[in-house]
Amino acid sequence: QVQLAESGGGLVQPGGSLRLSCVVSSSFFSGYTMGWYRQAPGKQRELVAFILSGGNTNYADSVKGRFTISRDNAKNTVYLQMNNLKPEDTAVYYCNRAPTWNTWGQGTQVTVSS
Repeated sequence: QVQLAESGGGLVQPGGSLRLSCVVSSSFFSGYTMGWYRQAPGKQRELVAFILSGGNTNYADSVKGRFTISRDNAKNTVYLQMNNLKPEDTAVYYCNRAPTWNTWGQGTQVTVSS
């Protein structure tokens, strides 16, 4: 069964940056489209960015120009560089395949507040 381990979250002021990492325990990682999802309190989980196996990327309008998704297939890791963070980016962030597996990691909390 695949395991996902997110890290890198924290408390940051508006305008700040964070880099999230997610290690995926799968032998077929390089072939998957991988995504970063987030869930804010009282809201549904949403896909904010995904990256194809070949490296093409796509972003939700709310994060376009501020977030960058990348991957290192040698390390089975997907990253999310988040710049110019806003209070509305506050959420628990998860990585998963797109479309998702049934399994989720514990997520990493991102809080943007002054």
